[in-house]
Amino acid sequence: MPTKLRRALSAAAVLLAGAVLVPGAAAPQASGTQPFIVGGQEASIADHPYAVYLVDSRGNQFCGGVLVAADAALTAAHCALAVRPAELGVVAGRQHKRGTDGVEVGVRRVWTSPDYQDPTSGHDIAVLNLDDYVPYRPAHVARPEDRALYAAGTRATVLGWGRTSDGGPKAQSLRSAQVPLTSDATCAEAYRSYDPRTMVCAGFPEGGVDACQGDSGGPLMVGDVLVGIVSWGEGCAAPGKPGVYTRVANYTDDVSRHVRR
Repeated sequence: MPTKLRRALSAAAVLLAGAVLVPGAAAPQASGTQPFIVGGQEASIADHPYAVYLVDSRGNQFCGGVLVAADAALTAAHCALAVRPAELGVVAGRQHKRGTDGVEVGVRRVWTSPDYQDPTSGHDIAVLNLDDYVPYRPAHVARPEDRALYAAGTRATVLGWGRTSDGGPKAQSLRSAQVPLTSDATCAEAYRSYDPRTMVCAGFPEGGVDACQGDSGGPLMVGDVLVGIVSWGEGCAAPGKPGVYTRVANYTDDVSRHVRR
């Protein structure tokens, strides 16, 4: 079954092949899913100042992320485990990947959920403690009591710099797309491994709009509240196969504890 996770392995293999000479390069499975924005449009970083992207030691963008404090960001665990912390950079406040606006900061500490095994098993979340403060507004993080934000049909915004079609070129500028959250029953029907405690799905029944390779770790927002992190899915924008996101409200205590470290 060609999941985003499996489809991304070829792209991850290219990235890792180029990093063979880098000491401590991650094993291929750590790269995991690397989704993009399909069916979206260019977005303004000024409207979404919390959106960030991750780069390796060569400056290559490979995942997204979201600021949750002036010196901390969330991303997917499979993104955080793709490279060593010393080789990981976070770019904030930059509209275009070839631009010079914004800032790039290093990462001093990485926390990943101890329950994480792979994206399809859930718990695909990581906290990146940055080595400097960044002057951009962070996102609010959904809490367990924010159940209304996860109601089926709620319109959410997914953001990223990833591919704009399945297997196509990566976007150079920040892009966004509007997607409705699905019910747990709909997602469970699409994916046998769906876990409603740790995941949430979003997408149209007919497909056409989705995250895709390269957007992993990026934010799924309801207003200014972070409800999900791009994690995995089957194909990109395929009918009946919504995108799967980490349900961040399940990790509020973990996030709060590790953001403050």
